[in-house]
Amino acid sequence: MAGSSRKPGVLTSQAEDFPRWYQDVLNKAELADNGPVRGTMVIRPYAYALWEHMQAAVDARIKAAGVENVYLPLLIPQSYLEREAEHVEGFSPELAVVTHAGGRDLTEPAVVRPTSETVFGELMAKWVQSHRDLPMRLNQWANVVRWEMRPRIFLRTTEFLWQEGHTAHATEEEAGAFARRIHLDVYRDFLRNMLAIPVLVGVKTDRERFAGAVTTMTCEAMMGDGKALQMATSHELGRNFASAFGITYTDTSGKSRTCWTTSWGSSTRMIGGLIMTHGDDQGLRLPPRIAPVQAVVIAVKDDDPTVSAASTLADSLVSAGVRARLDARTDQGFGRRATEWELKGVPLRIEIGPRDLERGEYTLVRRDTKQKLTVAVDSAVAAVRELLDAVHTEMFTAARDRLDQHTADAATVAEALEASATGFARIPWNALGEHGERELNAQAVTVRCLQAADGTIPDAGTPAEELTAIVGRSY
Repeated sequence: MAGSSRKPGVLTSQAEDFPRWYQDVLNKAELADNGPVRGTMVIRPYAYALWEHMQAAVDARIKAAGVENVYLPLLIPQSYLEREAEHVEGFSPELAVVTHAGGRDLTEPAVVRPTSETVFGELMAKWVQSHRDLPMRLNQWANVVRWEMRPRIFLRTTEFLWQEGHTAHATEEEAGAFARRIHLDVYRDFLRNMLAIPVLVGVKTDRERFAGAVTTMTCEAMMGDGKALQMATSHELGRNFASAFGITYTDTSGKSRTCWTTSWGSSTRMIGGLIMTHGDDQGLRLPPRIAPVQAVVIAVKDDDPTVSAASTLADSLVSAGVRARLDARTDQGFGRRATEWELKGVPLRIEIGPRDLERGEYTLVRRDTKQKLTVAVDSAVAAVRELLDAVHTEMFTAARDRLDQHTADAATVAEALEASATGFARIPWNALGEHGERELNAQAVTVRCLQAADGTIPDAGTPAEELTAIVGRSY
C-alpha cells in the first residue's frame, strides 16, 4: 500500500482502510485468490472447508423442511428466460451467452445460468400434474454466473457457489408460509446459531425486490465498518412464473389450477459476511460451530514429553468431537505459529510447554477476546468443550451489541443519511416513501428492508404507517 507504514506480514488496520484489511485477510489467511478470468475467484482449501461446513448446516435445515435436492443443467435456452419478461430484464446486463459451440453457431443461444427459476419452471410444469404432486419442494447446490463489473471476492464475483430452492404450492397462503419458514428456520437460524451473526429480517421495497417476485424477504447483517450485507433472500413469486411456464395441477374436483411458487437462496457471500462481521486487526475470528479447526494444540518446545502431551490432548479432543489440530512444527518459532493460527481465526489455542507440564496444567487462549486461561491437564478436554459454547454465545452478543449501537432512529431523509455514514438508520416508511428512497439512492444509500413495528417480517397487508425502513450503505 503506497505510503503505508505497515510492517511486512501485518494486516492493514480496519480503521485505516477496511477494504484493504479485507483483501489482506483473504490473502494472508489463504482464503481465496483471483481466477484466471476477470471477476472469477479461486476458493482455497481453508475457505472451502468453511463453505463445506456452511453447506452441510444449511442443507440439513433445508431437508428438515421437507425439501429434496436435484441438479439442473448449467446451460439454459435463451428462450426460457424471455418467457418471464421482468425476470430477463432484471438479469440481462449480467448474462453470459454461448452462441458458438462444437465448431458452429448454435441455432439458439444458451445462457450460462444466472439463476434457475426458468428451468425449474419448465420442469415443474412437466412434473406437476395433480394436486397429489403438491407441494413440490426442490433445491439445488450449484454454481452460477453473473457478469460482474465491480468484482470483490466472496461478495460479488462473476461465478459463485450457492443453493437455490424452488417450490410449487396449491395456494397462495401455503406458498407464503413456506417461503417465510425457509427464511426464518433455515437462513436466520443458520446465521445466528452457526455463524453467530445477528440479522435484521424484513421485506424489500418494490425498487429492491427480486425481478419477477411479488415479495422478497431478506436477512441483512451489519459488517464491521457499519455497512450492510444481504446474507440470504426468499421470494414469493406469486403466479408469475407458474403462468409463464404453465405450472398447473388438477384439483380434487378435476379443475385445472395454476400453482403458486417460491424461490430462495444463499451463497458463498456468507463467507465474506463472516469475515467482515467478526474479523479484527489480527485477522479472522471464527465462531466455533463453523470453524474448520475449533482448537489447535501447539507444542511449544521440541522435546518428547511436550510433543507427546500435545499429541495426546489433540487425539483426546478429536475423540470428544472437537475439530482439533496438532501443531508440532517445532522447527518454526512459537510466536510465528501462534500468529498464523490467530490470523486464521481458530477459536481456541492450547499451548503446551515444559513448564506447563511441570505445573500439571495447560494454557488456553481465546481468539475472540485474547483471554488466557490455565486448566488442569485432567480437565482440559471438558474445559475446551465448555469454552467453545461460551465463545459462540459471546461472539453473537458482541455482534448484536454493535448492531444495536450503530442503528439510530431517524425522522427525516437528512437524519437517515447522517446515520448511514456509520451504520443503519431506522425510519418510519411513511416518513420516507418512494420519493425519500430515491433521494437516498442518489447518495448511494438504500432501504435494506421494511419491518413491522416489532422488527418482524410484515404481512402483505400491513399498512404503510406501521412499517419501519432500515436504511444503510451496502456491499
